[in-house]
Amino acid sequence: MHYIDTTRRHIVLRPRTAHAGFTLIELMIALGIIAILAGVAVPQYREYATRSRLAHGIGTLKELRARMEQRYADNRTYANAGGNGCAIADFTDPESGFAFTCVLAGAGQAFTWTATGSGRTAGFGYTVDEAGVESTTAAAAGWTSATLPVNRFVLRKGG
Repeated sequence: MHYIDTTRRHIVLRPRTAHAGFTLIELMIALGIIAILAGVAVPQYREYATRSRLAHGIGTLKELRARMEQRYADNRTYANAGGNGCAIADFTDPESGFAFTCVLAGAGQAFTWTATGSGRTAGFGYTVDEAGVESTTAAAAGWTSATLPVNRFVLRKGG
């Protein structure tokens, strides 16, 4: 910008002011940093959400076992009133994504609850029986070793 200095009668050149904003390089660097952070954060969040659903499903399975034991203490059988199935009906839990099914055995003296995952928990399966034996019957790839543990629930990647 030019202006005339009236006291000295000559033209003075004023330096240009910098424009506010980002250059294309600065924008590309910022986007690159965001992409790197997202590349780390998104898989971690997905694993966290899956672990949360697994814990919820396993908690429900343990609660079912406790309720079945209460039923047995009151009635000396795990069977329902008709004697043709478990005292608690099969159901699906939308929060955890697990379907819970019960198999009665030994004329109402034994049971096995099975939790089978779907959606985010697809590929996971857990069981618990009247003796309190907890086991992982299936786990998604990367969540356990080739041999599933027989006496515990898999809740984390790598076993």
